[in-house]
Amino acid sequence: MRKTLLLSLALLFITTVHAQFSIKPAPSPAFSENLAKITRAFRNNYYAVQGDKLSSQDDMDVYSSAVVLPGAQHCVIYRFHSKTDTTASWQGIMYAGDNYKQALKIYKDNCKLVNRCKINLEGSAAAVFTGKIDQPETDLRFVSSVFSLNTKDAAYEQFYAEVELVNLNFDQWEVRLNLQNKKDDDEK
Repeated sequence: MRKTLLLSLALLFITTVHAQFSIKPAPSPAFSENLAKITRAFRNNYYAVQGDKLSSQDDMDVYSSAVVLPGAQHCVIYRFHSKTDTTASWQGIMYAGDNYKQALKIYKDNCKLVNRCKINLEGSAAAVFTGKIDQPETDLRFVSSVFSLNTKDAAYEQFYAEVELVNLNFDQWEVRLNLQNKKDDDEK
């Protein structure tokens, strides 16, 4: 009887500990709220979150984003000079530095955060980003995970979030979070 009781308690303890560690924490309210603001601003080409103009090139203008994600080093909006595709894109630099382990952690953390965010869109039920987190391979200098917004809202049919881990050169890494519209090749 005593062995059965001890075995039962041990199994209960193991099950409880496993359940506590396998629960996925939700993103912080600030991350969720700001990601939702930026996502909703996509409907109007990010003008609602556009800040000051930072630079201009032949093919695009770059603006600061008035809404930033917690932990981002900087956030910008790209407006391209294209006659066929007038959509803008939003980008947050979540990490820039020389520590691969830190960059990898931030990449994975941001993938999990995006994958858990609920976005309330006007006139629709809450939408969520869904996708698979791609794991980096040691011989590749780039990896990205793409998350589609699970909604029936036609404005977001081609919209997606992409988290990238990029090796800029031998010892410089960058983690980017992009929110953009994917155009089919025949539409460009």
